[in-house]
Formats: sequence, structure tokens, C-alpha cells
Amino acid sequence: MSNVAVVGPSVANRSHGFLPPSFVRRAILACLVFAVAISLPAPARAWGCEGHQAIALLAEKHLTPHAHATVNKILSDSAIDPSLNRYCKEGGIDAMADAATWADDFRTLHPETGPWHYVDVPLGTPLRGLRKSVEKFCDPKEGCVTRAIEDQIAILRSPESDPQKKADALRFLIHFVGDMHQPLHATSNNDQGGNCVPVTYIDAVPELRNSVTESYVPNLHGVWDTIILARATTGKTVDQVAAELDKSFGRKISRWQKGPADPDAWVAESYQLATKKAYGKLPVRIPVEPPQPIMSCADDNHVSTRMLKLNEHLEERYQTMAVPIVRQRVAQAGARLALLLNQLWP
Repeated sequence: MSNVAVVGPSVANRSHGFLPPSFVRRAILACLVFAVAISLPAPARAWGCEGHQAIALLAEKHLTPHAHATVNKILSDSAIDPSLNRYCKEGGIDAMADAATWADDFRTLHPETGPWHYVDVPLGTPLRGLRKSVEKFCDPKEGCVTRAIEDQIAILRSPESDPQKKADALRFLIHFVGDMHQPLHATSNNDQGGNCVPVTYIDAVPELRNSVTESYVPNLHGVWDTIILARATTGKTVDQVAAELDKSFGRKISRWQKGPADPDAWVAESYQLATKKAYGKLPVRIPVEPPQPIMSCADDNHVSTRMLKLNEHLEERYQTMAVPIVRQRVAQAGARLALLLNQLWP
């Protein structure tokens, strides 16, 4: 989240002074992780408020003048319905940043758009050739993120699209490019992309959130969605996060904006990171399961309950491993969103 205020627990004054600083830091970290985890409605929101807004702000820095003017006109001519309940309350100053989180709010009223946020490439799928075969993992009826991006671009290019439809398509596009760069939005192991894998994160232990769906927080998906980034950027505004990423990845951003846009290749990148890092660096190995559709974490012989018994405990080492990946994926999403928008309106 942007501008997360962390209030630590009261610390008793012991006989020889205050508790050790290391204890205080761990207590505050536990509060931060748990607060982020329990604040997220199911399903978890990729990159949270801060990540999606940072992606939009970073992309905005690299738009052509024509693309920038066109984006602002489309968004301003058909504003977001003020009656829509917005989860991210602080994104309204910048039109693109505000648009970046709209798709998650819209999904609460239109659950049929839920599958557009991800593509479930089964864990264990060979990476070789995946770039050319992502479409086969896209549900023919419900769709997936790559097809959704293709559809929104078609709407934006069509002279017959009305202003409201174009504005919604642009808001979807801004959001979905971010989603597809989150590694766990590109794979699943019959666990809803790690949503059904309860984890202890530093000192935050899994707690049952919904007894019917058997959902726990923290879980692996939520860690990659928000907690890693939130902890790495504590005390920074979303504008500061975007500016810092723009500076750190300046040369790479220029390279990422060259060549044709290739969402299937971006999914393949996310899938590789999910298999080698998000799942691959877990302290307890999770077996690859034969793919089958599941509707909740209670399915597949109570998958979340089985995963809970593995007692996955992600410590500081996991956070340290993941931070550079998360930072780069957010930066890549911003650069590639700019690439798509500049190709639409050069």
C-alpha cells in the first residue's frame, strides 16, 4: 500500500530498560505484514495499490506527448463512476494512477472479469516453447489476461468504440499489464496461484480467514502481490517508489521499450520466475500436482489444509531474494505499458 502507517505494539519497560531493538523491529514487522495481509479482499490484488499506481506513474514518464494527451483525454471524458466503491483511496490525483486499480473494484461487481487478471499455466509445464503456447492455457469461455489485453487493444483501436467503452478498455489495459508481470498470475498448482498455500511470513502466522473456502492469510500469492513490495518501500510515497524505480532501471527501461510488444513472452517470464523463485525457493518443496480445476481452497482434497501442514516459514532470506525480482517486474510492467500505449498513439 502507499503511505502505509505502521504503529507498533506497546513495548514494556523491562528492569534493565526497553526491549532490544531487534525485538521491536520484529514486532513492528509482524504488525505490518499481518495488517497488509488481512486488509486485502479475496482474491488478492496483484501488486496492491502501491504497485499498480507505481506502474502507471512510471509508464506515464515514458509516454510520447500524443499518447500522454490521448490517455488523459480518454480517461477524463469518461470518468470512473463515483458510486463505485474504491479500495485504493489515494490514487485520484493522477488519472493513470487512479485508473490502474479500477479493474479490481470493477471485478467485485462483475466477477465474470475475474479470469481476465491471470493465466493458469500449470506448474511443471516445460518452459521451452511456452511463449508460443500460452493461448492453450486460456479458458475458451472465461478468457485470461493475454486475451483480455488483446481485446482491450482492439477496442481502443476501433473507431466504432464509444467513449465509455474506450475508457474502460484503457483502465483494463493499464491494470492487466501490471497483473501479468506478477509471477503468480502466470501459474497455478491447483492452488489458485499460491492463494491456497498458507505461509508464515517472518513472524506473521497463517490465520483462517474463511472456513467455507478454507482461505488463510498470509498466503504465498498475497506475499508476492503486496507484502514483499510493502515491506521494501515502507515510509515511501507511491510517487517516490515510481521515481526511484525509474532512476534505478533507466537504461533497462529504454531497452524494454524497444521491439514489438509480446504479452505471451511476458507471461513466460512470469511463469519462469514463479517456478524457479516463488515456488522454487520455498523452504519446503511443494510437489507438482496433476492439473485440475478448483473453485476454492477447499477443493482438491482440501488443498490449503494440506499445504498448511507443510509449515512453510518464509524468513528474511526469502524477502531478500524476492525484492529485486518484484522491483524489476514492476519496472518492466511500467516500461511495457508505455510501449503499448505509444504504439497505439505514437
